[in-house]
Amino acid sequence: MSTAAFPSPSTGSPIGSQTPSPTSSPSAAPAARATGLTKTYGQGDNLVHALRGVDLEISRARFTAIMGPSGSGKSTLMHCLAGLDAATAGEVEVAGRRLAGLDDTALTLFRREHIGFVFQAFNLLPMLTAGQNILLPLELAGRSVDRDRYDAVVTLLGLADRLGHRPSELSGGQQQRVAIARALVCDPDIVFADEPTGNLDSEASAEILGHLRRSVHEAGMTVVMVTHELEAAAYADEVVVLHDGAVSAHLVEPTVDVLTAALRRRVA
Repeated sequence: MSTAAFPSPSTGSPIGSQTPSPTSSPSAAPAARATGLTKTYGQGDNLVHALRGVDLEISRARFTAIMGPSGSGKSTLMHCLAGLDAATAGEVEVAGRRLAGLDDTALTLFRREHIGFVFQAFNLLPMLTAGQNILLPLELAGRSVDRDRYDAVVTLLGLADRLGHRPSELSGGQQQRVAIARALVCDPDIVFADEPTGNLDSEASAEILGHLRRSVHEAGMTVVMVTHELEAAAYADEVVVLHDGAVSAHLVEPTVDVLTAALRRRVA
């Protein structure tokens, strides 16, 4: 992705009758929680500690970024929180449900009902239109379409005039907006975005980050984004910084300067 600076974050205007969601109160149950989360790979001399006893709460209706140097454990943390990888020790709770003990079928159903995903590579089916790609998770789950929600999501992401286009007829930024709409239309409890701007230039990246921010502040979604870009993390309400598999900082509305300093620090 281009290293050019992104435009400043903007909250935009409310969509339809929606109003900006209030900041979650400290007493509200978190959207996700990790307790003593540990993840290791390999054995003996080849043992790698990807996560080292992480304790973390993800606030509801907030935009949280996870940052850290390469190898710090940020992707592993997201995968464990999203139920894509099993922890070696500790617990993960999402939407009030402990993930430990769920078999593969139950975990798949849980993710389908409660978790949305946005990937760096978009992962759209090329033979389907944008509208069909957005609705695909609902069709696979055998769920009926909430037309009001569908229309609100499409409007929020500015896709109304692109629904009949196939991915090859869309720009990278437009494809990622379709991927975000696909994640939001199912009304998940939490959306995980893995380097969602990694394949985009700075202008398209700013557009996507603005849409993610609006999905939180206007539609009340909970978004967790893994990123290595300081400018991208500046769009978030909260930033979790990892070093060597442990949380070294959990910052609220940090500036780029504060983030830079936190990334330079090491866990004591």
